[in-house]
Amino acid sequence: MKFIKIAGAAAALALATSASAAAPEVGATVFGPEGNEVGTVTAADAATVTIDTGKHQAPVPANVLADGPDGPVISVTKVQLNQIMDQQKAEADAKRDAALVAGAMVHSADDAMLGNVASIDGDDVVVTLTDGSVALKREHFALNASGTLVALFTAEQIAAAVASATDASSAE
Repeated sequence: MKFIKIAGAAAALALATSASAAAPEVGATVFGPEGNEVGTVTAADAATVTIDTGKHQAPVPANVLADGPDGPVISVTKVQLNQIMDQQKAEADAKRDAALVAGAMVHSADDAMLGNVASIDGDDVVVTLTDGSVALKREHFALNASGTLVALFTAEQIAAAVASATDASSAE
């Protein structure tokens, strides 16, 4: 049954792609296959359009949108787009959680080596750095495109947080 749904979605996507136009303007309302509102364009370039569904900021390939009578049209409904995003987030979170273990190496968002995970207590994660430790939340981690565990902050931001915490504790 899933194959039939996927085949149907692919056919609808192919139809939308064949009629695609230039990327829509930021602020444009995107409509679904039945004419219902899917969301609002929050960013757009030649390759990607980000649609705010009210639940997610959903990046979609620009070529899956077509011109419709009331504005840009996509071949999925708001519910379907939210389900796709929920599934992708759940998969990414599961991969992150599998990699987020004590002893794991952590890089910064700008790919600098930060340190190692010292401990995990629920959603609280402590990373040992060369010049101290920093406490982060589980949601502050992800895997980058190459599968490396990264904190969603730059090395500079982490260093500033550690320095600020050090200054505050030494002032007491």
